Parts: sequence; C-alpha cells; structure tokens
Amino acid sequence: MALALRDNDRHTYGDYLHWPDEVRYELIGGLAYAMAPAPSVAHHEVLLAIARQAAAALDGSPCRVFVAPVDVRLPMADEADEDVDTVVQPDILAVCDPAKIDERGIRGAPDWIVEVLSPATAGHDQVLKRALYERHRVREYWLVHPADRVLTVHRLDGTAFAMPVVQELLGETQVAALPGVVIHWESVTRHL
Repeated sequence: MALALRDNDRHTYGDYLHWPDEVRYELIGGLAYAMAPAPSVAHHEVLLAIARQAAAALDGSPCRVFVAPVDVRLPMADEADEDVDTVVQPDILAVCDPAKIDERGIRGAPDWIVEVLSPATAGHDQVLKRALYERHRVREYWLVHPADRVLTVHRLDGTAFAMPVVQELLGETQVAALPGVVIHWESVTRHL
C-alpha cells in the first residue's frame, strides 16, 4: 500500500512549516507524502526498546539519539531551510555531529536511522526511503520487520549501500556507524 500524496505540487520546507498540525507529511523531492496513522502499541514498544539501548550506550558521547517525530531536513546543497525539498521523520535516528542539530531538528544526514516497519509504511521505507538515505549518505539504515522478526541492515560503503545484511531478531547486533552501540534483541522482541 502506497502512502497518499497530498497533491501533485512540489513543496519546500517553507511550505511544510505552514501546514496544519492535524495531518503530518514527509517531503521527498518536493512531494508531500501523508504519514500513516499512529502505529500499534507493539510498534512503539519496539521503537523505544531499541532507542533506550542506543541512548544508554551513547550517554556521555557527542552522539544523540532521537525518536519520531523530529524533522530531518536533507538539503541537496547549501540552500536555505525554507528551500529544502526533503524532510523526513524516521522512527529512530542518531547524530554524532552537534552542528547538524538545531531548534528545528536535524539538518543533514544522520549517522544511523531505524524504521520499524508497519503494513502501511513497509514499501515506502524499503524502497523510496532506502534510496533517499543512500543518496544522502546515511552511514547505516536499519529496517526492523516486527511481524517477521527480521532485521535488514544497509551500511554505506563509499557512496552506496553494500549488499544488505538480513538476520533474525536474535542475539545482538552491533551498530557499525556507532561504535559501542549493540542492540540486544531479547529486550526488544518481548514486546512482540
């Protein structure tokens, strides 16, 4: 199921800032995609279990962990914020460069992004956002498939993602982009 477009017009972050809060959108290449309705409680518990582990491991480091909703602006070059045409809200993200963090959220590619898949967003996250994150050189992109209990990891190798690593949600997984961060799946999967 594809996420609905707001319209066929091209939009910028300047437009986005003036839209009502009742309906949330992500901008990808200027197209506004309606965000799916609130996911299940299990989705949130999985998200928070992962985020808690990452935040605890990064405590005291310059890296910070955020959970949605937080705007991640992905400029093509050095355009002003109002002219940026790509703004996403990943489920979890970590940023190690404090210069990328401001009062509006994040400007520039996070080091690590996690999307917890739901039926309404799976195709969008696995295809459109994967290509977007690769293009903007996100160092590591995780897709957690709660229903299947599978993790797909995309790691940047130069300018492109290497062959994905696919594993069951068992044992533990090291976040290569964030040394010292290891996700222990037992504490995550007990919420499924």
